Amino acid sequence: MITRFAAPALAALALTLAGCSQTVTVDEADLESEVSSQLEASVGQAPDEVDCPGDLKGEEGAEMRCTLTAGEDELGLTVTVTGVEGTSVDFDIQVDEQ
Repeated sequence: MITRFAAPALAALALTLAGCSQTVTVDEADLESEVSSQLEASVGQAPDEVDCPGDLKGEEGAEMRCTLTAGEDELGLTVTVTGVEGTSVDFDIQVDEQ
């Protein structure tokens, strides 16, 4: 059984500039990988899988719901952008309690 994961603000990720409007986004695969790495660092074990529905918009306060799988357990999690500087995005991860 999985206990609640909590990870503090994460290091900035390399981002993609989308279109002419210079909107910063975090690529879906990069986001999933970084979330998995941060959860492993926080609790000592990486989830089997992290699945996010797309790219994360690099706007402070933007949120995305993702799912993590660990063994037979599946939990939701929320990624929240806490800051954007240039092409760097910082975010928090909050895993649902159950």
